[in-house]
Amino acid sequence: MCRSMAGPALYLFASLLGLASLPTTTDAADYYDVSYVWSRNVDGVRDYRKQVAGVLGPDVAKDLKVVTRDNLIGLVYVRNGDSAGATRVAQSHTRLLRAQGLDAASPIRSENWTLVGDAAASAVAGSSGVSMTKTATAPPAMPVSRRSKMTSSERTREIHNLEAAVEDYINRLRKDGKLDPDERTGWSVYDFTTGEKLVTINEDQQFQAASLVKPFIAAAFFYKVKKGELSYNRESRRHMEQMIQHSNNASTNWVTRKVGGPQAVQRILKQQYPAIFQEIHLVEYIPAGGKTYRNKASLHDYSRFLYALWKENIVGAREIKRLMVLPGPDRIYTGVRAVPKGTKVYNKTGSTARVCGDMGILNVKGPDGKWYPYTVIGIIEKERNAANYTSWIRSRGDIIRHVSSIVYKSIARNHNI
Repeated sequence: MCRSMAGPALYLFASLLGLASLPTTTDAADYYDVSYVWSRNVDGVRDYRKQVAGVLGPDVAKDLKVVTRDNLIGLVYVRNGDSAGATRVAQSHTRLLRAQGLDAASPIRSENWTLVGDAAASAVAGSSGVSMTKTATAPPAMPVSRRSKMTSSERTREIHNLEAAVEDYINRLRKDGKLDPDERTGWSVYDFTTGEKLVTINEDQQFQAASLVKPFIAAAFFYKVKKGELSYNRESRRHMEQMIQHSNNASTNWVTRKVGGPQAVQRILKQQYPAIFQEIHLVEYIPAGGKTYRNKASLHDYSRFLYALWKENIVGAREIKRLMVLPGPDRIYTGVRAVPKGTKVYNKTGSTARVCGDMGILNVKGPDGKWYPYTVIGIIEKERNAANYTSWIRSRGDIIRHVSSIVYKSIARNHNI
C-alpha cells in the first residue's frame, strides 16, 4: 500500500478486477494501458496521482487519468499500446515508483474510460458511503478517445491548434510533391512554462538516430564518471566537445569505446534511466563516412531526455547543456526569422543520406524579462538514400526550420512574447 493512501478506506483492487495479468499474445484489436491504483476514495486517488506524476514526469502526467469503473476510482496511464509495451512500461514505472515508496504499476486492457469529474466522483463516492465536499456543478465525465493524444481541454489550451498547423503544413508538402512517398516525419514540442506537450506526431515511432544520439552517449559516459570508472579530463573533454559541438564521428567512437561500446551505452541508459530511454536501439559505432543507419530512437526518447536534462535529473546534465549550447549547426533557430535573436539554443542535429533531424531546447527571453524554454524535435527519414545529399539535406532542413517558425509563433502568442 502506498504510504499516503494507507488506511481501511482505501484498497487496491487489481486482483479482484483481473487487471494484473495479461496474455502473452495480443489480438490486433486489443489495446493496453497501465494502472496504478483502484479505490473507493476519490480524493485519495487524486492525491496519489500527484505523487505518481511527480515521479514519472510531465510526459506521462498529461495522460494520467482518474477514471471510474465498477463503482471504483482508478488511476490509469492512457497509452493504447500493445500488451508487450504496456508490460514493459509498467515494469519500468514500478521500479521508479517503488524507489519512492509507492505501489507497483500493472498493465490493464484499454477501455473507453470515463474520466472522473466532480459530478461523477460524487455519484461513485456516494454509492460507497464516502463523503464528498464538492457538488455536481462541474462538467460531466468525458470519454477518453482511443486515438487522441490530448483531451479536448488540453487541445483548447494548445496554441491555435499547433499540432494541426504542423500536420497541415506536412500534408501540403506531400500534396505538392515536396516530400517523397518514401519519407516519413516525426514532430514533438513541449512547453516548459505551461508543462504541456503541444505536438506529438509519430512521437513513439523509432527513427534512425544518426548524430542525434550523441548526447545520449555523453549521458552514459558521465554516469561512468560518477561511478569512478572513467575520468573527465582534458582529453575526454576535448573529445566530448568535438562529438557534440562539431559532431565529429571519430571523437564519438572514442567516447563510445570508453563507455564499453554501443551495447554498453544502451545498457547503462536503459538500466539507469528506464523512464527516459524506452525506444532506443544502439548497436553500432559510427561507420566510416558517417553512414550510420542502424541506431534508432523515438522522438519521445529525445523529449524525455531534454526534459530530464533541463531539470538536471541526469548525471552530467550541466556539462551536457554546456556542450549543447556551444555555437554549432542547428535547424530550429538559425535561418528561422521568427525566432528572436538572443534565443539560447541547446541542440544536436543529425544528418545522413536518409535522415535529417534536429532536437533541442529553445529558451526565449520575453519583454517581461522572463525566459520561456520549450523543445522542438523534428526528424525526416527516407527509406532510400537521397540521390543528391546536399540538396536533400538543405531542403529538409528548411522544412524543420519552417516548423520551428510555426512553433515559435504559437509559443509567442501564448505567452505574449
